[in-house]
Amino acid sequence: MLSIMSISLIIITISVIMMLLASILSKKSFYDREKNSPFECGFDPKCSARIPFSLHFFLIAIIFLIFDVEIALLLPVIIIMKYSNLMIWLMTSMFFILILLIGLYHEWNQGALQWTD
Repeated sequence: MLSIMSISLIIITISVIMMLLASILSKKSFYDREKNSPFECGFDPKCSARIPFSLHFFLIAIIFLIFDVEIALLLPVIIIMKYSNLMIWLMTSMFFILILLIGLYHEWNQGALQWTD
């Protein structure tokens, strides 16, 4: 028990140190107009290089990635079926699919799946 606690404390300490070092080293110290502007062969830019990005498209892409990962998690369930108890496998699979359907219903209810308003 003491061994597990000491290893956990060491892991947490190393993680905190690494996060602090990353945040300290990643800070930019020089801000000026030339570094923040886009590079166009030494000329001042004609228009903004920061084009507006569709937030709705971003949300659809994130939802697609989430459901894509969940489908990848469902694929091994078929292989596990022949090695486990059928009732336990059925309950676990149905619970996982129920969570997916509740998430899909929530996204649908919030209107995140509608492309046009």
